Amino acid sequence: MALQGSLADIAFPDVIQLVSVSGKTGVFSISGEGVEGKIYLRDGQITDAYVGGLRGENAVYEMAIWQKGHFIFTPNVESDQITVTKSNASLMMEAARRLDEWRVLQRRIPSLDLIPYFQPRQAGQDQVTLSPQEWVVVTKIDGQRTIRQLEQATQLSAFEVCKVLFGLISSGLIGLRDTHERPVQGAPAGPSATTLLALTENVRKIAEELVGPGGAKSVEKQYRLARTEIEQGKGMAAVQSMVDHLARVISLLKGGEEAGEFLRRVTPLVSG
Repeated sequence: MALQGSLADIAFPDVIQLVSVSGKTGVFSISGEGVEGKIYLRDGQITDAYVGGLRGENAVYEMAIWQKGHFIFTPNVESDQITVTKSNASLMMEAARRLDEWRVLQRRIPSLDLIPYFQPRQAGQDQVTLSPQEWVVVTKIDGQRTIRQLEQATQLSAFEVCKVLFGLISSGLIGLRDTHERPVQGAPAGPSATTLLALTENVRKIAEELVGPGGAKSVEKQYRLARTEIEQGKGMAAVQSMVDHLARVISLLKGGEEAGEFLRRVTPLVSG
């Protein structure tokens, strides 16, 4: 008889622990939060996992925080890939930590079907310093995407997206609304000019790091042009144009490999 049950009745890390102790080989199929995933074990050790666009450890952590859904264990099924190398004990310790943090996040973010939007801001109010991961999330918020859709757009886990949103909500930069609620009057459709100017500064720093002093003037030229266009109301298009021009500059000065590295680092920050 297959091991199966509801995530509402038992925390999934506890189920993993039970199977680990028994040394079983097989696969957990887990459905919850509107998606399905799988966790493979060999002799009780997790070897592979995937859910949505996540694979490996991050997939394990993503499913470990689900509190609703269903799981079933099918014995003697193995994956032909090994994407998890940490011990089950280490994985479950981190999963338990994230589950505790997830419960805190849910106090402000009770559903993944809520829509984040930018709060109306006073001039000069939103001087912000964001991490690269925060930029990835901020530049995907358009007042229409749900948190679940932000996961797909950013290729981050629900935990990572919600952790970023929690901080942005706490700072007053972002609000949340239900899908059936009308958009907040006066809420900007995207990041404010001040936020975009800060983003161009991040892009400039990455470009300067790659081209060195010899290309600083070319980088500065594109940076100033982007700032002017943002102040003229061109929004994210100005930032994207800056990135395109800088990629060509870096390719000419340093070669295609460095230009590729530049795009690899900045594309997650600016792509829609």
